[in-house]
Amino acid sequence: MSRFILLVVFVVVVEGVGAFMGTQFMAGEWYSALNKPFFNPPAAAFGLVWPILYLLIAFAGWRVFISDGEIPGWGYWVIQMVLNFAWSPVFFGAHQIFWAIWVIGGALLASLAFASVTWEKDRLASVCFIPYIAWLGFALLLNVSIWLLN
Repeated sequence: MSRFILLVVFVVVVEGVGAFMGTQFMAGEWYSALNKPFFNPPAAAFGLVWPILYLLIAFAGWRVFISDGEIPGWGYWVIQMVLNFAWSPVFFGAHQIFWAIWVIGGALLASLAFASVTWEKDRLASVCFIPYIAWLGFALLLNVSIWLLN
């Protein structure tokens, strides 16, 4: 399979699963009724941010995947992806705000580890994770704040 086709597969899978999780586990009435901090962004922000982040995540994962082990970090990429996709079912699906903190915290740690271990061998893959890490940090703060307020 050519590298370009593999890149397309990465993008389609990451964006597709992300979109699926977003549509299956939407905020809804339960979330609307929660107390939220003053810095809670409008719902439209999430729809704008996630497709861009998923594109960067897919691109970084693809670069590590095609390196045939030359670039470390594949395990961290997979772990953060699993935790990323698990957050919506835990938070919005099961209404488990506290446990969602642990899920997103784990995703943040795995993402930091990915960026750290890829930095020397593939700086571009590492840099692709910087906006994602920033967003996860914000999302963790938001998640903790919602838990404390409710």
